[in-house]
Amino acid sequence: MDTLVIVVIITALAFDFTNGFHDTANAMATSIATEALRPRVAVGICAVLNLVGAFLSVEVAKTISNGLVDDSKVTPAVIFGGLVGAILWNLVTWLLGLPSSSSHALFGGLIGATWIAAGGDAVHFATVVTKVIIPALASPLIAGLVAGIGTFLVYLITRRAAQRNVRSGFRHGQVISASLVSLAHGSNDAQKTMGVITLVLITAGSLDSGSGPPLWVVFSSGLAIALGTYLGGWRIIRTVGHRLTTIEPQQGFAAEASSATVILASSHLGYPLSTTQVTSGAVVGSGIGKRLSEVRWGVAGRIAIAWLLTLPAAAVVGALAGRLAISGTTGVLIVAFVLVALSAWCYALSRRDKVDRHNVNDDKTPATRPSFAS
Repeated sequence: MDTLVIVVIITALAFDFTNGFHDTANAMATSIATEALRPRVAVGICAVLNLVGAFLSVEVAKTISNGLVDDSKVTPAVIFGGLVGAILWNLVTWLLGLPSSSSHALFGGLIGATWIAAGGDAVHFATVVTKVIIPALASPLIAGLVAGIGTFLVYLITRRAAQRNVRSGFRHGQVISASLVSLAHGSNDAQKTMGVITLVLITAGSLDSGSGPPLWVVFSSGLAIALGTYLGGWRIIRTVGHRLTTIEPQQGFAAEASSATVILASSHLGYPLSTTQVTSGAVVGSGIGKRLSEVRWGVAGRIAIAWLLTLPAAAVVGALAGRLAISGTTGVLIVAFVLVALSAWCYALSRRDKVDRHNVNDDKTPATRPSFAS
């Protein structure tokens, strides 16, 4: 492998790392919000199960490496540009505390970079529609519907029981349901980076067209997303756990169970859906299932706008980065410098309003209990 291929693989793993801390909220926000799990314990469990989940399937990876773009018309430089677009969008939305889709950021970046470098014919739009757009529209609605019905039934069945015992029981149940979401997240999102690295190896001639990811790609992708997950995307955890709706253990269990079911089914079928959209939809559904007014629709609206902007915004940045990267070594170096500089800037801004395991639950209503300190 030449130097550029190695750089692109490292950049893909860097995206995987940002995917991990960006999406920790998908699995653990509700469990942390209800205090079913201590924050550091929650992200530790999530990290381990993301790594395990990476080994469950490679169907999503094959969709990305062999389905979205024509591997004969793209180069490692093009893929590098697409990854830059995805990473920068992940960092901006993380800074704003918005649970946008890392998956759609990746798809948008790759589509934009491929389109500007090789033309529209190099993008398989039929696959994009069937494997990306339709699941993006359907999955949060399905997860929200299931979570809403589940929440309604839970409150209906337990209405005469001692509520203290009910909440305690569902907190214990959340440990299992949140773990399932973590496992499901690893089985879907880690595969996206596997697919990208496999695509890089195919375009570089190291693998035959149509190949699946080698074992070292599976392991490195799983490890990168697990490390990012353990870091903890505390800003987004606060948004999902407290600002969308007030979460009780019954709601958290219903939201997590519905999310895990939808994500695992999609991984088995090879649909690279947005786990962020699924879990956010489930959280909104749990709020509706309890009481319609429990959902903070202003926050939900801002999240929905971020969802709509993710793919086109990442595509624009990916197209610009890809166009510069394919111009030669100088272009690649410029793009890499810009990526590092903007990443450092986002991190510096985040330190002005630091959110971590100690204060992630501070954004709570007076009726809820104080957060754990560790």
